[in-house]
Order: sequence, then structure tokens, then C-alpha cells
Amino acid sequence: MASGYAVRRNAYYDSVFLMGVSQRLGQLPGVQQTAALMASEQNKALLADIGIEGDDLRHAGANDLVVAVIADSPTMVAQALAGLDDALRTVRGGAVTSERHTLQDGLEVLPAANLALLTIPGGYVPREARRALESGLNLFIFSSNVPVEEERRLKELARGRNLLVMGPDCGTSIVNGVGLGFANVVRRGTIGVIGPSGTGLQEFTCQVHHAGRGISHAIGTGSRDLSDEIGGLTSLTALDRLERDPRTEVIAVVAKPAGVRMGPRLIERLEACPKPVVACLLGATARPASAKAIWAETIDAAAEAAIHAAGGAGSAAAATPGFDERHSSTANIRSNWTPRQRYLRGLFAGGTLCYQSQQILSRAGQAVFSNAPLRPEGRLAAADPSREHTLIDMGDEAFTLGRLHPMIDGSLRRQRVVAESLDPTVAILLLDFVLGRNASADPVGDVLEGIEEGQRRRPPADGRLAIVASVCGTEDDPQDMRRQVDRLRDLGAAVFSSNARATAFCLDLLGAA
Repeated sequence: MASGYAVRRNAYYDSVFLMGVSQRLGQLPGVQQTAALMASEQNKALLADIGIEGDDLRHAGANDLVVAVIADSPTMVAQALAGLDDALRTVRGGAVTSERHTLQDGLEVLPAANLALLTIPGGYVPREARRALESGLNLFIFSSNVPVEEERRLKELARGRNLLVMGPDCGTSIVNGVGLGFANVVRRGTIGVIGPSGTGLQEFTCQVHHAGRGISHAIGTGSRDLSDEIGGLTSLTALDRLERDPRTEVIAVVAKPAGVRMGPRLIERLEACPKPVVACLLGATARPASAKAIWAETIDAAAEAAIHAAGGAGSAAAATPGFDERHSSTANIRSNWTPRQRYLRGLFAGGTLCYQSQQILSRAGQAVFSNAPLRPEGRLAAADPSREHTLIDMGDEAFTLGRLHPMIDGSLRRQRVVAESLDPTVAILLLDFVLGRNASADPVGDVLEGIEEGQRRRPPADGRLAIVASVCGTEDDPQDMRRQVDRLRDLGAAVFSSNARATAFCLDLLGAA
């Protein structure tokens, strides 16, 4: 393995443009990873974490472009970097241009707008977000890498102006039926949901949709909102709004555990809610005593509880179109394993789904390792290689540095699928596929070649690898959910309509249910 980088002085590009450049260079033969980004101090620190350092890079500034390449050999690194100028020209030629370059330009075209969406580099977010709030706009901030103190200041300013800041690092919201970020096409209804994560909200809203109910609003808060540093400012504002919203009859909160000080405040606030409340805090060590809120351990259970509170019946699993979750007996699948096959490897596009799978496995007594662990003792020293039962969040910064998110570009996950398939101790490969607006046009197709290559290259003497998958989506999503499911089944995969059910099936296979 070899690495190298190139610096272009005074060459500023936005993050979307740079992701296109990185993706193009990453398609070259022998290239394992690329990163195209501006040389801010934070970005240089991230590059140092993956071993990219040098004098030119240390002296580069925030307006300088740096492109780093990790490939199979020094020759391949040199070839990739030599193609940088061509990549810049190609991506620039296909870029969409606009005559509107500022917030004020946009407001002149849409003077009645009440929301601004930011996808700019994190260092520029505080200034532009403040301008938007001062103009009376609510905010959806997809951008990450915003300092926590800046996030708190923005949310305090918004709360004082009765505005909502969704983010930073907000993956999904649905407001008045309009999807922001990664969002599935779900029917409108009476259930409102709040959550810091994108895929957690997506799975919840899809489960509600499949059960025949609908979503009033799904409000993303950003990954740090329930921390003690932020104090749940967006979550509490969202609760206020959903309480006043005449369309919302039931409110759900789907999140990881709140901070030590924030946890009791959140519980107290939920208990005071005049509407039925469902709470799912993934990874919480104990269920709080409650006279009002309905507590659920999984996203599936939260969706079902919300559906029942809204007057519905039945389960999303039974109603999901295109799924038949009857599979070969676990004994038949295990009969194709060797004595060495003992471990599960999960490769996730959705960080919350990775977290939920860890919770389910851990509560069944399985020790699990991860780059985004449920407990500190489960942290991997590095995201690669895996260790025993390992679940990897492929959306972590270690994988997305200068690259598109795995929900858009599955190339890194495809490579990791092959690597895990060749480990003779692996018995099960657990994958998630998340559909919806702004996600890949063919999520299964992005990873398909990796699954096929892994199956082809795995020696028969190492036993057969069980492929278990969940598909999060609806029949109205642009990716054609039935086709995605059928393509997985054609490979012999066991396919489920939720991450929790897919993980429970893995437990059955491991004999640890």
C-alpha cells in the first residue's frame, strides 16, 4: 500500500464539487481511497489520521486544495495524482452553475421562503447560518464539522426567535410532507417524530408507512443535540411545535441516549407532553420509570407503539409490500458452515442502524466491536481490520473524508464486502440498504459486484457465507424497492424490511437468540 498527495494553491471548490473529483479519481485501477478537500486545520488533522502528512500540506491554508490518494503501489498513486487536472476539468464541465450566490440573492427570488438548507463546509456554517436566522429563516444544516460551541450559539439564537435549527450533521427531515436530506416517500398522517439521526428517522417513518399510517412531520435535530453541551435545544423546540401542531396526534422520539444531565430533562419534558409520547433511546442501559411515555427498545417497537397510540392495529412487518420474511431454516444454513465460521460482520450505510444492531446483539450476550461502539470497551483500535463480531459504520468520517456518503456511493463498502468475505472465520455478512430521495439510484447494485466477487473468490473449503440484509424504503421511493429486494434474493440473501428483524435473524443463526 502506498500514499501521496498534491496541493493546488488558491484553488477553492465547494464540497459537492470535491466529492465528484474524489469519486472520479477513486475509479482508477488500484486506487483504494481518495480525499479531495480544502486544507483547513481540521481537514489536515483528518488527513494525518490516515497517514497523509508532509511539509507542503502543513503549510497549506484553507483556500488551498489538497488531493490525497491511497493505492496499491507508488506507481498507481502517481498515476492518479497525474490525472487530477483532467478530473478537475471534467467535473467542472458537468457542474450546474447559478447566478445566485448569496442568501440575499435567494430571498430576492423567493421572498416568502421560511427555511434555508446549508450543505457548505462546516467552517463557513456559523456565519451563513446566523445570517439566515437573522432573516427569519428556519435552518436545515446537512453540513458537519461545526464546532459544538458554535452549534449551541446558533440554537440559542434560533430559540430566542422561535425558529428551528435542524442540524448540524442532520441527515433527514420531513416538514409538511417535504423531504429534506435523505428522506423516503411516505404518506402524510398524524404521527410526528423527532430524532438526531437520519437512518433512524427513515426506518421509523417507513415502518409507519407500511402499517398504513402516516407522518405529520419528522424533525431531525443533528447528532449532538441531546448532548449536555447542546442541551436538546432543537429537540425541545420540536416538541413544542409538535404539541401545537393540530395535525400531530402522537409524538415519537428516536435517538441514542441523551447526556447525563440532559437525560432527566428529556424524560421530564416527555412526561409533561399532553399528547401520547413514544420514546426509543437506543443503547440506554435501563428503561426509565414512566407514568406517561411509552418506552420502546427498538425502532420497530417504537413505530408499532406509535401506530397503536394513533388508533392503528397490526404490524409494519406483516404489511410491508414485496417482502416475504420466511427463509430457510437456520439449521439448513448452518449446515453449510465449517467449524471455523463463528463470526458476524456488519457493514452499514446507516449509523443508527449499526448502533441498533449492536444493542440487539449485546443484549443477547454477544461481545461486539465497532468503530462507533455502544460501549467504550467495544471500540476497535482501527476501523480495519475487523475483530470477532464486528459492526462498521461506513458513514464515519474515517470513510467519508473527501468522499460521498455510502448512501450515495457504495464503492468503499463494496471493497470491504470482498475483504470480509475472504475471512474464513466469518459466517454471516449483515448489510443495510437505505432507499429514498437523494440516496443512490441503485443501492443494491452499488454493492452487488462485491457480494458476487466475495462468493466467487471464497474457497469452498471455507464454507458458505450467509448474506442477511435489511432494506429501508417504500414502494413509492425512486429506487423501485421490489427490484432491490429481488436482486438480493437472487444472490441467496435473507432479506428483511427492518434492521431489527435482520439482526434478530442473525442471532438465530448464531444460536444466541
